[in-house]
Amino acid sequence: MRNVFKYLSQCSTKPNEVDRLIISAFLHKNKIVVKKNEFLKSITIQENEKEAFSTLQQFISILDKEIVRFEFEELIELFEFVISPADRIINGAIYTPLNIREFIIKQSFHSKRDSLAIAKIADIACGCGGFLFNAAKQLKKQTNKTYSEIFRTQIFGLDIQSYSITRTKLLLSVLALSEGEDKKEFHFNLFVGDTLTFKWKEKISTFAGFDIILGNPPYVCSRNISEETKINLKNWEVCKSGHPDLYIPFFQIGIENLSIDGILGYITMNSFFKSLNGRALRAYFQKQSLSFKIIDFGAEQIFKSKNTYTCICLIEKITLNYIKYIKCESKKLSQHTIYSRVYYSGLDSKKGWNLQNNEIITKIESTGVAFGDIYTTRNGIATLRNEIYIFNPVREDKDYYYLQNGSLYPIEKKICKDIVNSNKLSRPTSIKKLTEKVIFPYDDGNKPKLLEEIFLERNYPKAYEYLQNKKNILSQRDKGKGKYEKWFAFGRSQSLEKMKNKLFFPKISDKTPSYILNNNDNLLFYNGLAIVGGTKKELQVIKKIMESRLFWYYIEKTSKPYSASYYSLSGNYIRDFGICDLDKDEIEFVIKEKDKNTLNSFFEEKYQITLPQI
Repeated sequence: MRNVFKYLSQCSTKPNEVDRLIISAFLHKNKIVVKKNEFLKSITIQENEKEAFSTLQQFISILDKEIVRFEFEELIELFEFVISPADRIINGAIYTPLNIREFIIKQSFHSKRDSLAIAKIADIACGCGGFLFNAAKQLKKQTNKTYSEIFRTQIFGLDIQSYSITRTKLLLSVLALSEGEDKKEFHFNLFVGDTLTFKWKEKISTFAGFDIILGNPPYVCSRNISEETKINLKNWEVCKSGHPDLYIPFFQIGIENLSIDGILGYITMNSFFKSLNGRALRAYFQKQSLSFKIIDFGAEQIFKSKNTYTCICLIEKITLNYIKYIKCESKKLSQHTIYSRVYYSGLDSKKGWNLQNNEIITKIESTGVAFGDIYTTRNGIATLRNEIYIFNPVREDKDYYYLQNGSLYPIEKKICKDIVNSNKLSRPTSIKKLTEKVIFPYDDGNKPKLLEEIFLERNYPKAYEYLQNKKNILSQRDKGKGKYEKWFAFGRSQSLEKMKNKLFFPKISDKTPSYILNNNDNLLFYNGLAIVGGTKKELQVIKKIMESRLFWYYIEKTSKPYSASYYSLSGNYIRDFGICDLDKDEIEFVIKEKDKNTLNSFFEEKYQITLPQI
């Protein structure tokens, strides 16, 4: 529907005008006539509105070319699409696919099947009403009640944007109309408000909790959260660790607004399994010990418009001492699934939850000493404008490297250092092939200090002239709000010091990557990671351990997933890997042995774990 989206984005920025256009087109395309409903009549574009009607006809002609049938799912997707980009960043609204909504509703309704006719169902961040739409449809199918009664007594919604609540009312009204209910007015329990501060008892005098809460909490990362919202987050116990993303408090809010034996069904981010900002949330779950079912989609991208990794959480407000967990693809949701049991007592809220193959992972982590207690992992340098500082010379002479960046610039060799992008080690390569040059405006000390500007200008006039030429670009780092020691300094001061022994490896990989050991203390790195410090022998040993299939098994089961089955190797995800004890003879054996199968068998025996399936 690319051209449909394009037309709508160009047509108007006013929600009411866009809503009129979409609803009028939907009614026209589906031959639905409004006779009684005052709300829909006020929205529908009439023929005597010449300019608006002309726009409507143009929109309908585009729809005719783009989609065969304009049905409710297309309507819901359009409503979600026309949320402004600015609001989307702040409020995190996103379209939830139909199969996900239907699965969550089916599971939740089954839990309340004996009392469904009187169940109160809510979405506390309802957006444009997709979940409430399907919940209302399913209620009517199972209870045979009218939509009018369902809307008045069983469906409840809340959203921070008034236009989202308007769209939810429109969606539900058209649903009822499409099935023959054309009432003058429907009574809705749909409210505009901030979920973080909203008090349901102030709106519903008899409020005793919802029987079912459904939804897709907002996808807003901590850096995009407003200052006012950050203040409100502090009121919630689950937001006491790290910099919480906005979805995190929605668990506590949802659970606290459930009835005595209610059920919560969310599709949300799976990062809380291991993230620092999910630590307090994990502790909250373990303290509550509620019946918790998790369907983890791993690295699968569920949403078209959002690069995020998700899971379905079904939480019943009854006590149970274990979590039911399964990792599966979204297309297999409807199939019968066998969950593994992960006992709350075996989980560590501080370290992070290991939900896949919990017993094996626990055994690995309890072996020897934790990786993070022995080894130091560093991120590479951060210029925040690599394209300015890092380059492959197009040629060189005795005194200069020549850098092509718009124009051809000579750069003094003495201000340059060798640098490697260790992120490229997800595929076999060599240090020589990875090596580039970096303009290094620091002295040559063990802990380099930034050069004085006058010194830079006098001693490296060509490099200074080049950097001056790019000064405006450098000023845009950190969205123009960065505070640097000097305008030509790197964006961050990390990893500038000389480090003799370094084991380079990438941040993410889809299989066991290349690990390259280097002892050149002048060699810098960027983008990827390195284990630094320690002796050459110590790094040779950890290199062999990290190359083992046991280590990659651990990464696959515990680390943050990315698309195309890539996994993170960042320090946060490897710090708890247990490093087995090795005596002197075993250390010599590990260092000298080159056969991977022999080493795999050796390490698995040391950990008393057999991985024949790998």
